[in-house]
Amino acid sequence: MSELSEKQKMLAGEEYFPSNKVLQQERFLAKTRCHAFNTADPKNQKTALKALRSLFGSASYFWLEPSFNCDYGYNIHLGKNFYTNYGVVILDAAPVCIGDDVLLAPHVLISTATHPLDPLKRKKGIETAHPITIGNGVWVGMGAKILPGVTIGDNAIIGAGAVVNKDVLANTVVAGVPAKLIKHI
Repeated sequence: MSELSEKQKMLAGEEYFPSNKVLQQERFLAKTRCHAFNTADPKNQKTALKALRSLFGSASYFWLEPSFNCDYGYNIHLGKNFYTNYGVVILDAAPVCIGDDVLLAPHVLISTATHPLDPLKRKKGIETAHPITIGNGVWVGMGAKILPGVTIGDNAIIGAGAVVNKDVLANTVVAGVPAKLIKHI
């Protein structure tokens, strides 16, 4: 029986070493493509977006404002009419599945990556990653943070600056640190 590679462990949600050579090379490729997109002449933004599209696992029609950064790209799956404003970061060590008609305000952070509670494991550089799912019609406010393992239901609104550490029901508004239900829509 063969041992799983660090990438296979990462994708399976198991503990893995992100400093593995293969994962480092894949992050370098993503950084290179994000850098090219982020530094493109605004007159050439459509061309830069096409080059960035090849980084994603899947994508329909989308528009990203620079700067945009991600870890790998291939774990990002975008629905139709996806829009990100300036300064969005998606740390995609696990799948990030985003539905149709989703809007991300400036400086949103979506992170699937986390570190163990055990300080000895952290010292060794171990990480884990948990998928994030964002439904259709979601609006994520400025500076919000979506933490590992969260699912956000259709048409939900995430208030500016919120830290979402638990699932969000469809047709609700959440805000605060940590995010709490404000109202049903």
